[in-house]
Amino acid sequence: MEFYNKKRLGDILISAGIIKEEQLLQALKRQKEKGQKLGETLIDLGFTNEMEIANALHSQLNCDLVILSERRIEADIIKLVGEEILRKHLAIPFEYKKGYANILRVAMANPLDLIAIDDIAIVTNLQIEPAVSTPQDIAAAIDRYYGNIEALKVAERYTQERDNLIKTDQLQEGVTEDVENAPIVVLVRSIIEQGIRLRASDIHVEPLENELRVRYRIDGVLNKGRRYNSTLIPAIVARIKIIGGMDISEKRRPQDGRITITVARVDYDIRTSILPTVYGEKVVLRIATKSGYTRDKRELGLTEDELVRFDRIISNPHGIILITGPTGSGKSTTLYSILTSLNRDGVNIVTIEDPVEAHIDGVNQVQVNEKANLTFASALRSILRQDPDIIMIGEVRDNETAGIAVKASITGHLVASTLHTNSAAGSVTRMIDMGVEPYLLSEAMVGVIAQRLVRKLCPHCKRRKEATEMEKQIIGVPSAHSIQIYEACGCVKCDDTGYNGRIGIYEILPTSMRIREAIRIKKSVDEIEAIAQAEGMKPLRARAVELIHKGITSIEELLRISVEEEN
Repeated sequence: MEFYNKKRLGDILISAGIIKEEQLLQALKRQKEKGQKLGETLIDLGFTNEMEIANALHSQLNCDLVILSERRIEADIIKLVGEEILRKHLAIPFEYKKGYANILRVAMANPLDLIAIDDIAIVTNLQIEPAVSTPQDIAAAIDRYYGNIEALKVAERYTQERDNLIKTDQLQEGVTEDVENAPIVVLVRSIIEQGIRLRASDIHVEPLENELRVRYRIDGVLNKGRRYNSTLIPAIVARIKIIGGMDISEKRRPQDGRITITVARVDYDIRTSILPTVYGEKVVLRIATKSGYTRDKRELGLTEDELVRFDRIISNPHGIILITGPTGSGKSTTLYSILTSLNRDGVNIVTIEDPVEAHIDGVNQVQVNEKANLTFASALRSILRQDPDIIMIGEVRDNETAGIAVKASITGHLVASTLHTNSAAGSVTRMIDMGVEPYLLSEAMVGVIAQRLVRKLCPHCKRRKEATEMEKQIIGVPSAHSIQIYEACGCVKCDDTGYNGRIGIYEILPTSMRIREAIRIKKSVDEIEAIAQAEGMKPLRARAVELIHKGITSIEELLRISVEEEN
């Protein structure tokens, strides 16, 4: 510890060559103005990042660098220190030093923080040996091990305060007191922040008959969630309505809102939907970041062959491109990646969305507003008078929108939109069912991309096994053949789910002369698919089976996404 006393974070980072002296001086000045920690200030200024700071502290102080996401902390260690102290100092104990029952090893964002070391030593009555970890890794570990306990404590504190107000007749009609009550503010923020750190796409706040359930959708699957006292429902919903800009007095009809929150210096845009149910109002929060939608096309999971087909489709000067698949299959991300690829000087891009998922520099984005009669169809008519080169329609929902979109694509515009169908060929018949004339569609359509998202097996715990007879049948392997596949197991790195992250599978159908003729004479979906496969299109099912053979995903995932079986 004497060695640590002589060191300062700024000097360590300069010695490691991560920052320069003038950058340190600039950061110190900014730190005084903002009242932040030095490390946070340096990251905000773009001079370094969390991992660079952690590596510098590790090498300069000769202390261990700990990856908490790869460790399982025992329950007896968790009980030693409360969450409040750990969040205050961004530290978490993770093990006893081997052979020493009185030395506690603590992962810290700043192992030079003697006040933090002293606080933890006093609480635990143990000697502290600091190690270094990143702030994000520590915050995620605190969420994982303390989140449920602390959230329940906050809920209990709110209930006690509410009961005391009722006893003293201080609780007024309405929800004003509930909304302004500090424990509820803390609880709602905790619920949202945990969802963000867990990589959740959606948070479900569900009123049940006798309790409140909060669940997170991670990699497309809802987890078991946690449960609270049902008395919290009005207060939590009211708090979400206030920060989402909704009417807190309206409880009988659905409402939509939007929340902006910053966690770990990243801005998140949260779409909020409230729906009245028999036991109270249910809330779903959809979490998104601008970077999450505006991905480069190479980050989508396309193979090299699929990238060639993808580029061929989006390079057309005019025509209609359809992205198809069920809700939550990544259609919006693909649509935004197309816009990002086409967004350049000299091009006028206009979008019609409901809602606008992410803001893209240089693109004119229009939000649908039913109350003002600004529908997809009416907005599309106006956009055509705005001299557009490329038009993006969030979704083709009705006959009118489909008809205008096809006519716009024929008159020299590139139109991209989404549709809800099971396959690429199925989009053709869906558009015809919407009233688009086959001869117009055959001229307008330049390509269809059908897609799904499958969970990736955790690389740290997936296990190889011999495929059963039924599994061979599912993936089309003769029963006489011996084949090994991988199955999900579960470990600390994947939160015992067996999966970590998702990958897209695609069915890309460029419109060839044969396909155009098949559309014009109204051939069936099966006949169009047969032509497309003869021309090189790989069906969704075949692509999923490829990933199973490579050990990227599992048969369970193939069955979960319900890809239609080949005939």
